[in-house]
Amino acid sequence: MANWNQTSFDLWEEVDGSSFFTTAAQHRALVEGASFASQIGQTCSGCLSQAPQVLCFLQSYWNGQYITANINVNNGRTGKDANTVLGSIHTFDPSAGCDDSTFQPCSDKMLANHKVLADAFRSIYGINSGIPEGSAVAIGRYPEDVYYNGNPWYINTAAAAELLYDALYQWNKLGSMTVTSTSLAFFKDFMPSVTAGTYQSSSSTYSTLTTAIKTYADGFMSVIEKYMPSGGLISEQFDRNSGAQLSAVQLTWSYAAFLTAVNARNNVVPASWGESSASSVPGSCVATSASGPYVTPTNTVFPGMPTTTSPSGGCTSTTIPVTFDLTETTTYGENVFITGNISTLSSWSTSSGVALSASQYTSSNPLWFATVSFPASTAFEYKYYKVESSGSVVWENGGNRLYVVGQACSGAVTQKDSWQT
Repeated sequence: MANWNQTSFDLWEEVDGSSFFTTAAQHRALVEGASFASQIGQTCSGCLSQAPQVLCFLQSYWNGQYITANINVNNGRTGKDANTVLGSIHTFDPSAGCDDSTFQPCSDKMLANHKVLADAFRSIYGINSGIPEGSAVAIGRYPEDVYYNGNPWYINTAAAAELLYDALYQWNKLGSMTVTSTSLAFFKDFMPSVTAGTYQSSSSTYSTLTTAIKTYADGFMSVIEKYMPSGGLISEQFDRNSGAQLSAVQLTWSYAAFLTAVNARNNVVPASWGESSASSVPGSCVATSASGPYVTPTNTVFPGMPTTTSPSGGCTSTTIPVTFDLTETTTYGENVFITGNISTLSSWSTSSGVALSASQYTSSNPLWFATVSFPASTAFEYKYYKVESSGSVVWENGGNRLYVVGQACSGAVTQKDSWQT
């Protein structure tokens, strides 16, 4: 509470400034802190005094057209950033109305922001090429992103869907939706003739808009499905031009984002955090702070780590040998290789892939095999290819294969594959 109005790093741990996501989360935390204190017979005076001022500061991120994700910083970015959508999801309260002050999912400002953010990625990713406004696209962190060359993220694409599912929940609970000059452009993507006004749930306009917006939200989930490998293992990012998996593999928050979006679609919502009693913005913002009852710890020695022993048998190996058995009929002069997205498998190079042996090949059992040792618990993608006698390369069909190496000392394993036709 003493430092809430000091700059800090944003959600992506890149920008040192004031972050929309951080400020929104701080406001909710203080509201819940005051409530918790009351439930246990205490009073959090700092929570009560600072929450309204944090909410007042939160209004600073709205620039008249969209939410500027990071302020008090000059980094050359537009401020269009998925952390704004993630912030709204984090502070979504199913008991709230479409409050602009807390940027609820169905609020005018958040809907306008959603459109600006989605449209910002339409022209910069190859996989989004030609997709018109009002149709779902792959969503990255921010348009100027250069990490891994700047790509769509699963968490952000799922978040674009989840926010709309949350908005639909709020409209259905309220029994109406209101279109204003701020949100009009968003709604016109789904009904060009719509005008500003309030539409009751019994109206045809309400039905048309909610049906179209749900279809739009489902479209973001379809983007994830399209670029999700058949095995269902998803990484942090997918390539902006090819859609191939990139960066951290099997990332927890990618799975979590998908699951929470599915929950939102099914109207499984979180408990209220008290937004309705904490959405009133003070008439003026004051850069205040409050000191809590912090006590300097006296025990500053970290306890020693427990002693570990080797597994039975004295195994100390940190690598696992994996034998790839591939069944594929070949002709004289053809050779088969394996490559993948890690250096052990030549990083997708067809000039230095791992050669498979045909020493056990027979007409009844056309077996090609190779044994490769990997660090324990390594996850990677791989694929087989042939090199013809002419030197030309022929890839197997289908998507990239996925493999996760076992834990240390788990022993040698064999992966049995057939050529994908």
